[in-house]
Amino acid sequence: MIKEKFNLTEEENKMCFQIALRSHTMSAPYCWEKMQALSFLYTMIPVINKYYPDKEDRIEGYKRHWELFNTTPSVSGFITGLAASMEKQGAEDPNFDKSSISAVKSSLMGPFAGIGDSIFQSTWRVISMGVGLSLAAGGNILGPIVFLLMYNIPSAFVRFLGPYVGYSLGAKFMSSAAENGIMSFITKAASTVGLMTVGAMTATMVSCNIGFVFTMGGAEQSIQAMLDTIFPNLLPLLLTLFCFKLLNKKVNATLLIFGLMIFAILGTWIGIF
Repeated sequence: MIKEKFNLTEEENKMCFQIALRSHTMSAPYCWEKMQALSFLYTMIPVINKYYPDKEDRIEGYKRHWELFNTTPSVSGFITGLAASMEKQGAEDPNFDKSSISAVKSSLMGPFAGIGDSIFQSTWRVISMGVGLSLAAGGNILGPIVFLLMYNIPSAFVRFLGPYVGYSLGAKFMSSAAENGIMSFITKAASTVGLMTVGAMTATMVSCNIGFVFTMGGAEQSIQAMLDTIFPNLLPLLLTLFCFKLLNKKVNATLLIFGLMIFAILGTWIGIF
C-alpha cells in the first residue's frame, strides 16, 4: 500500500522500510561531540550500501554522514528520506555536488527541531501526560498506559512515514533541480542557513560570563556588563572559535570537553566566572 502510494519500486520500498526502522534509534547513542551523528550514519548505511558498490565510495559516504546532526527524533525521518534521495542522485549523476547533502541536512535540522519540539515535546506530550495523570490520580492503572499509547503511537507513525515522504518528494525535487540547474543555488542557500543556525546556537547555547566586579568612583562596575555593551556575546564567540581551532588541530573532543569543565570549575572557584 505504501509502495503504491509513493510510487516506489520494490527495492526502494524495502530501503525506505529499513531507513524507517533505523531512524527509531535517533538520539539513542547520543554524544555531545556530534549529537545524533552516529544514529544518522546508522540509518543511512542501507542507502550507502545500495547505491555505492565501490568500497571507497562507501567509505566517503559514511564519512559524509558522520557529521553533527541534531533534531527532534520524531520528525527526523523526513530528513533521512531526503538525504537518501540525494545520495541516489549523487550515485547516478557524476556532476552532482555531494557536499549539498550535508548543507541541506544542516539547514533542515534546526527548523524541523522547532516544528517537532512544538508539536510533540511541548504540546502533544503535555496533553498526553494530562490525560494519563487524570486517570492515575483516580487510581486507574490505565493512566501510564494511556499516556504511553497517546504519545508514542502518533510519534511512531510520523517517524515511520517520514522517510517515505522525504524520499518520494526528494527524488522528484532533485530530478527537477538537476534539470533546471538550480542545484548550486540550493546548495549555497542551504549552506547559508546552516551557518546561521550554527551562529545562533553559539549565541544561545554557549555561556561564558565574567563574574568579577570592581569599584570605581564609589560605584560597582561589572566587566561582563561593559563587554555586553561593546560586543554582546563576545566571550561565547571567542570560546567557540578557540574550540574550533583546537578541533582543527586534531585535539580529541572528549579531552576538550573535560578541559572546559575543569577550566569552568577553577574559574568559578577563583571568582573569574
